[in-house]
Amino acid sequence: MCSRKKVGGLGVRRIREFNFALLGKWCWRLLVDRECLWFRVLSARYGVEGGQVLDGGREVSTWWRDIAALHREGWFGENVSRSIGNGKSTLFWSDVWVGGVSFRNRFSRLFDLSVFKGEYVFQMCRLGWGVGGEAWSWRRQLFAWEEKLVGELTLLLRSVNLQVGREDRWRWDMETSHTFLVRSAYHFLTAHPNITYVVASPEIWQKDIPLKIVLFA
Repeated sequence: MCSRKKVGGLGVRRIREFNFALLGKWCWRLLVDRECLWFRVLSARYGVEGGQVLDGGREVSTWWRDIAALHREGWFGENVSRSIGNGKSTLFWSDVWVGGVSFRNRFSRLFDLSVFKGEYVFQMCRLGWGVGGEAWSWRRQLFAWEEKLVGELTLLLRSVNLQVGREDRWRWDMETSHTFLVRSAYHFLTAHPNITYVVASPEIWQKDIPLKIVLFA
């Protein structure tokens, strides 16, 4: 792995960052390969909430704990976003699709009060997200400062135009193709040494690779 490419190696000099880039590949697959058997198994094992597989608490494998932590926060989530088409597969509150931050984080107070927490963009649009729209149904009457947050949110939504004949898709913002590549993730991690890693496992490869392969590498 650490040897130069011209002599048969991968040219990887920083194994730790390369390991995290590989975990990023699994996070990407969690987003785009939801019809695969392994995703359905994880969903059945740990449950799904808000369109995402739950962490599973303490009784989970180290592999899944690391992926779930990276998928939930950190450098990976900061570099993926949704390209909106018809809005039928993008979660209104939880996915990042307007403004670079999920509405769930940016307007956390409104999310807590909303009656519609798990709806997709298309569903919220049909309910009406303009001023006085049915999409703004709350568990109690809003205070004046909370009403201002609703006004700020509706202002962001004015520029949104759903496209009926186009599917939503995920975008990896580091590639012009918008498809995740381990290479670009590795270059990003090595260029940002001060990134805080939420993954706890110090040696990801050694968990799953036979000892003789590790020694050879």
